[in-house]
Amino acid sequence: MPNVTLHQNGQVYQQEVGANSNLVVLAGIKKFGHLKYGCGMGKCTKCMVKVLSGAESLPEPNWKENKMLGEKLSDGYRLACQLYIHEDLEIRQE
Repeated sequence: MPNVTLHQNGQVYQQEVGANSNLVVLAGIKKFGHLKYGCGMGKCTKCMVKVLSGAESLPEPNWKENKMLGEKLSDGYRLACQLYIHEDLEIRQE
């Protein structure tokens, strides 16, 4: 099972998640704490994270991420609500 490391406000949280998990769904059902999120549909960017490692295992950004993040994608930012985790991932959320 993948391990997710979340850096947020000077704290580091690590948690193992099930394969093919969506972090926003897990946060919504209180199975992945601390992650900030809003709509869960790629429309608000509240769940925006910077991928520190593991980006190679993520799918290419979809049209929602392209529309909402634009050039931030090239800086490593993604929308957590649009990602399904299959491998270890390290992210930062401000």
